[in-house]
Amino acid sequence: MSQQSAEQLLHSIFGFDAFRGKQAEIIEHVLARENILAVMPTGAGKSLCFQIPALMRSGVTIVVSPLISLMQNQVEALKLLGVEAATLNSSTEREENDVVWDKLRAGTLKLLYLSPEKLLMPWMLDNIERLGPACFAIDEAHCVSQWGASFRPEYEGLQLLHQRFPSVPIIALTATADQATRDQICSKIFGDNVKVYLTGFDRPNISLNVEIKNGWKQQLLRFLKARAGGQGEIKAENGIVYCLSRKKTEEAAALLVSEGYKALPYHAGMTSNARAENLNRFMAEPDLIMVATIAFGMGIDKPDIRFVFHTDLPGSPEAYYQELGRAGRDGAPATAHMLYGMDDIRMRRMFIDNEDAGREHKIRGHQRLNALLAYCEAPACRRETLLHYFGDTLEQGMCGNCDLCSNPVETIDATELGQKLLSAIYRTEQMYGVGHIVDIVTGKSTPRVCELGHDKLSTFGVGKEMHTTEWKSVARQLMARGFITADMEYGSLRITEDGVSLLKGQARFERRPDPRRKKVSPRAKSGKRILPELPDEAHALFQALKEYRKAIAAERTVPAYVIFSDKSLIDMAIKRPETLQQFGEVHGVGASKKEAFGVGFLRLIAQN
Repeated sequence: MSQQSAEQLLHSIFGFDAFRGKQAEIIEHVLARENILAVMPTGAGKSLCFQIPALMRSGVTIVVSPLISLMQNQVEALKLLGVEAATLNSSTEREENDVVWDKLRAGTLKLLYLSPEKLLMPWMLDNIERLGPACFAIDEAHCVSQWGASFRPEYEGLQLLHQRFPSVPIIALTATADQATRDQICSKIFGDNVKVYLTGFDRPNISLNVEIKNGWKQQLLRFLKARAGGQGEIKAENGIVYCLSRKKTEEAAALLVSEGYKALPYHAGMTSNARAENLNRFMAEPDLIMVATIAFGMGIDKPDIRFVFHTDLPGSPEAYYQELGRAGRDGAPATAHMLYGMDDIRMRRMFIDNEDAGREHKIRGHQRLNALLAYCEAPACRRETLLHYFGDTLEQGMCGNCDLCSNPVETIDATELGQKLLSAIYRTEQMYGVGHIVDIVTGKSTPRVCELGHDKLSTFGVGKEMHTTEWKSVARQLMARGFITADMEYGSLRITEDGVSLLKGQARFERRPDPRRKKVSPRAKSGKRILPELPDEAHALFQALKEYRKAIAAERTVPAYVIFSDKSLIDMAIKRPETLQQFGEVHGVGASKKEAFGVGFLRLIAQN
């Protein structure tokens, strides 16, 4: 079929005017039966790259997805568009499964969503082979890589697809994959017979901010209050607060509730029913904060999450990128705010070293953590540092939408400071943690310092001109740059080979002083904004449309965004269509949704 046919489907089914980025090119190659790896940022429209070819070719497209909830949401969204789609998983009833198999045998089903475990069952593979699939689409493909943050062993089994079905094209899609992860995907899934599309990792609408941890509860509350203008009132918006432990998750959720926020916990220690109930509430209700461990992760496709707040350091740049990427999927301004400190670094090192994995895997884990620490301690433009890790660049060199662009800091030569602290570590036989070492260099005669005779050391008091918090910053940056490390069991500081070079004067240490943060307007230098501003006269209608959408979604038991995105509602509020034909010209309104919802929305618009 011609490219024009793909564009017609884009408009008539999905209600979009034109393809974005590399979508059209990728679709063309999939239709030409080529293997594709597409690494595209969240919100770039990855799904269209296999959904449109599925509608243009005979046979069924098999979509591999890691989560039941994600599969079900995507299937429901496609059904609303009038597309024949289904899923077979452990939660579907036998009668539903029979209907799906009838459609498969009749050749009317266009997309079948399966987990990797389900697909790789021998009887399922045999049935798929008899059906003659049109294409395999592997979503969240980074799960195949043992170097990634979301490794799923069952994804490794997908490497047999290109062996068993050599003539069936495969498209693998992900938003998160560094070079090592991309190499593993190409090797395992495709046997290196693949065309790679790397369309960029930048999410310019998300403001990036990092803050030294200093009382996380008050920092979290200050962050939320600042979003409401700093006057202490509560701003109603959706957000995610990530915590490292289950206990802290419960504690943070209780804190927010006590302060008047609508917040729910989510962690692996809860029952599956409790987790499902809280997830459903978060997906369906407006203005709710989910406080969660990383158990709350993949498949969270709520478009209007306005912030992601990390109370603890994530495990790697990939994990951080995935988690912050849950904000701002609608293209409107959002914020990613992270707290981190020395204890975070020590805990993350301990997690890596305690993994049941080989030496090479642990080395890569430490390398990834070092890359994230470099992001935290970046001297300028956080976005540039983060994108560089993924092999991407900023054209203009600075984003204008991170704390360091809004409030720049300078680095200073701190070689002598570093040598003083390293000397104190060395002279105490590398047996003590950061608190004790800082007490020595600042000349604090604590009972422990005196008992151990460390007040007699030549390094005692050599840094008393600086405050304790400044010395802890020096230690943190020495650790971030690999001059020192922390014993995983006891937290005692150890000098690395690079640290020995620094101590001998053979290396240089540049320090970034902890910035004194000024109050900055949330969008001092705005990133790109996709959603148009609403005129004042359209606000009331927009809110009415949101309430109407919420009622329809509740009736159909699907998330509200599955009915229409906020962008569609904004377009309705601005255009105020009066006829079904005009309604069909609204962004995101295809033929099926026009027929299903047009009359009701037109009536509401006429009444407002």
